[in-house]
Amino acid sequence: MRIDLGELARPLRWLTPGLGVKRWYALIFVGLSLAGIGAVLFFNLFAYELAAVFGGPPYAAPFGALGIALGLVAVIFGVRGMMKSVARTFLPAEEQRLVDVMLSRRSMGTGLRCVVIGGGTGLATLLRGLKQHAVNITAVAAVSDEGGSSGRLRQDLGVLPPGDVRNCLVALADSEPTMTQLFEHRFADAAGTLGGHSFGNLLIAALTEITGDFEKAVLASSEILAIRGRVLPPTLQSVTLCARLRNGETVRGELQVAHAGGQQIDRVYLDPPNPAPVPDVIEAIAQADVLVLGPGSIFTSIVANLLVAGVTEALADTEAVRVLVCNVMTQPGETDGFDAAEHVAAILRHVPRPVFDYVLLNDMKPPGSVLARYQAEGAEYVAPASQPIARLGFIPVCRHLIAEEDIVRHDPDRLAAAILEIAAKRGDRSIW
Repeated sequence: MRIDLGELARPLRWLTPGLGVKRWYALIFVGLSLAGIGAVLFFNLFAYELAAVFGGPPYAAPFGALGIALGLVAVIFGVRGMMKSVARTFLPAEEQRLVDVMLSRRSMGTGLRCVVIGGGTGLATLLRGLKQHAVNITAVAAVSDEGGSSGRLRQDLGVLPPGDVRNCLVALADSEPTMTQLFEHRFADAAGTLGGHSFGNLLIAALTEITGDFEKAVLASSEILAIRGRVLPPTLQSVTLCARLRNGETVRGELQVAHAGGQQIDRVYLDPPNPAPVPDVIEAIAQADVLVLGPGSIFTSIVANLLVAGVTEALADTEAVRVLVCNVMTQPGETDGFDAAEHVAAILRHVPRPVFDYVLLNDMKPPGSVLARYQAEGAEYVAPASQPIARLGFIPVCRHLIAEEDIVRHDPDRLAAAILEIAAKRGDRSIW
């Protein structure tokens, strides 16, 4: 049997100067020694009282108890100091939050299993709210984007568009703020060939070339950002989102679909059709306690994910609580004039069986001045339409969900709380 002396000596490397742990080791050792001596004095009380007859120590028990107390205090301070030294190395800006981070990591393995499917900023908003709760999160982000930085990387390097995935990674990040800002940084348009590119997109593209696999690149990025949960693409195949219009015409590409006009779209589809899913996505859906679709663009984010082979079937067969989060404003060119019921109907046209049970609706109308600004840009408030949704066989849940600010969007905390409320009251139709 060969003995690896290097492995035997590895524990001694903790005594290397500069690590800042030797003093705490020493304090822990002193504390244990003091507590041990105190225990001997305390639990051998009778023997020492007997010895006191012959001149032995008469106060062994009190001194023993004091020794135990002081020893435990020393051990506690030693362990605390060692943990702070380690935290200062790995979380230099967040050492005070070490316990919070540890609790978060622990809850990810034991909390409610939640799968969120969508894309864009809406999905990232929901993730920011959910990560504050004891929830095991899996985000599935669409990879059919072809605009902006993602589209250019897809065209120039042949990688899957990383934009929506990057948004989810940043939303779930638990790293120091500088690292998150780095991922979000976008180069100015005047920066030559880098103009308009997001650093996070470039990093994911580079990791894809290094590892040869987009999924591995996303996993590596997740480790860099220390995210609370995981982010998955629905498929690793390069796909193009297309739409067949009611007049018989066909448009190709996400940008064209997004501006085709929702009322004009008959169906959207992927080319090539039925791309193979990422196995972990199907497994996550099967094991989920809560499944959330959206918020996000109906055709280009939500339906685009449902068109991947096996995803719709997995959603239809699961026993999890299934929730569709309706958008709070229409999207110019894609859902002009849609109310909430029409958002629901657009999804139903693309699935053979229902893939959600609840529809979460915002019933808090923004101020008129804010709406006027959005209307000038072609966006309108999405009316809840709870009664038509109920007639379709779904359970509408109306809540105040938008943030009270000049930008009309979901409030992360309110949205997450509403979803967890639905999960807790599963089967209770009176919730709405």
